[in-house]
Amino acid sequence: MPTYEMPLLLRIMKKPELVAALKRTAETIFNTGGFIRKIENCGVIPLPCKTSAHGHVHREANHFFIYFDIPPNEIDKITDKYNRDIDIVNSKIFKQDKPYNTKCTFHEETLPPPYRPSVQKLMEMAKKQKRGGTLEKEETLKRLKLPQILECSFKRQVPVNYDL
Repeated sequence: MPTYEMPLLLRIMKKPELVAALKRTAETIFNTGGFIRKIENCGVIPLPCKTSAHGHVHREANHFFIYFDIPPNEIDKITDKYNRDIDIVNSKIFKQDKPYNTKCTFHEETLPPPYRPSVQKLMEMAKKQKRGGTLEKEETLKRLKLPQILECSFKRQVPVNYDL
C-alpha cells in the first residue's frame, strides 16, 4: 500500500467537537483497510483567502496533516466521504514522495578547490581539450565512420580519398 498525505482543514469549533471530527476522519481510514502513520497539528491558521464550504464562509481553520497508507482503489471513497462532512472545510489527498537518498559530500566540499574531485575532473577535461584539438576531430570522424576532410590552400574542403 502506498503512503499518502492529506492536508486537512477543519472549521473552528470547540475541543470536544474537534476531537470527534478527527476521530471520524481516522475511522474512515481504518474502515477502508488503511492505517495512519502520523497526524500533525499545525493549529488555527488564517486562510490566505476566504473559503466557502457547506454554505458557510471561513476565514481561518484548524490545520492538520495526516499521513496514512491505504489501498489505491479506496481513495475515491474517502474523498467522497470527506467532501460530504460538514466539519471539513477542505481536504486533498496526495501520494507522498519517497525521500531521496543523497550521499553527504560535506567533507569533499570543504577541501580547497584544487583537491576537490569535481574540480579535478574539470581540470582534466580542460587539459584534454588543450592537447588534442585536431586529434579529437579525427577520432570523432573515425568513430562516426565519416570521410575525413582536408583543407587545401585555396580554402576549399575536399574529401581525403579524392585525388588532386
